[in-house]
Amino acid sequence: MSIRTVRDVYVVDAVRTPIGKFDGALARVRPDDLAAHVVRALVERTPDLDPARIDDVVFGDANGAGEDNRDVARMAVLLAGLPVSVPGVTVNRLCGSGLEAVIQAARAIALGDASVAIAGGVESMTRAPWVVQKPERSHPAGHQQMWSTTLGWRMTNPRMPAEWTGSLGEGAELIADKHGITREAQDAFALESHRKAAAAWNAGLYDDEVVPYPGVELLRDECIREGSTPEALARLKPAFRTDGSGTVTAGNASPLNDGAAALLLTDEAGLAATGREPLARISASAVTGIEPQLFGLGPVDAVQRALAKAGRDLSGLAAFELNEAFAAQALGCLAAWPELDPAVVNPRGGAIAIGHPLGASGARLAGSVAHQLAAAGSGTGMAALCIGVGQGIALVLER
Repeated sequence: MSIRTVRDVYVVDAVRTPIGKFDGALARVRPDDLAAHVVRALVERTPDLDPARIDDVVFGDANGAGEDNRDVARMAVLLAGLPVSVPGVTVNRLCGSGLEAVIQAARAIALGDASVAIAGGVESMTRAPWVVQKPERSHPAGHQQMWSTTLGWRMTNPRMPAEWTGSLGEGAELIADKHGITREAQDAFALESHRKAAAAWNAGLYDDEVVPYPGVELLRDECIREGSTPEALARLKPAFRTDGSGTVTAGNASPLNDGAAALLLTDEAGLAATGREPLARISASAVTGIEPQLFGLGPVDAVQRALAKAGRDLSGLAAFELNEAFAAQALGCLAAWPELDPAVVNPRGGAIAIGHPLGASGARLAGSVAHQLAAAGSGTGMAALCIGVGQGIALVLER
């Protein structure tokens, strides 16, 4: 039996759309068109690469029930005008889908099953359809329930324990309870996310990675509230608990969003074919599980496992993109990492300000880390997300 050498995997480029708000500027754009746009942009930004050399396109997508058309990666390949010989596969690890796509593509390259791949993610939460369960008998006389596929549980298996199937917001409230995270602390965290995102845009830090969608007047992330104040956030009512104990609001949680992101990954031979210098190298990854109701703390163990594989530690990180599903969730994770320098966490803003289009977010985070490492010239970076139903995912990049 032959033994294959594990290859280095490089991030050559990373792009994303501006993130649109729910029913906002990207509401009329299909998810397969969003995915095709970032795939096409990567190819156009690397003119020396023959598109026929792309061995696979891997995309994360948390829905798949509508215009995603089950395998949105393959749809993106065809709509982007890539050769029909380029395959595409769609993966689903809910909020971690985009990062899962990066990990799976990187693994294929590391093992020699691919030399060049595109990995990314997409979500149109605006265009997520309603679905109706197929009736148990034909021609039922009664009404049928319609389920939204935008977010959260649907058609829940009655065998699932009730404590596992609560809302994502209630899960964030449980973390706030567990760690004693106040409403004021959550609002302050959210305000800082908006401040950093606005400052990053104003400084041109997103110019190298954001590719606006043609024909849509959206040049930057749509949910950033540059003028938000503590007083404005304090006026918002708790969204999930109404008994006076609630702390999670629309202001300290990520919004519903539309967007796509993608990365170009290669081995050494593929890198030579691009004629480009890589942004970063993928070093290690990990996925872990946790009690579903505490899903927001999923990154805690995943990050530690990924760092151990890479031979690194939290104190040595130069960039850390932690998905901000909720301020309470992010603060709960940060409380578990006292050795981590807060200054390296989401320095260009996080999902509370930028947005969280579920299937795309992991790819956005990985791409942002790669660009930050390239700007710094060296260092170790981390991208990590919590995942609904109790998982965590993490990726280590180096330059």
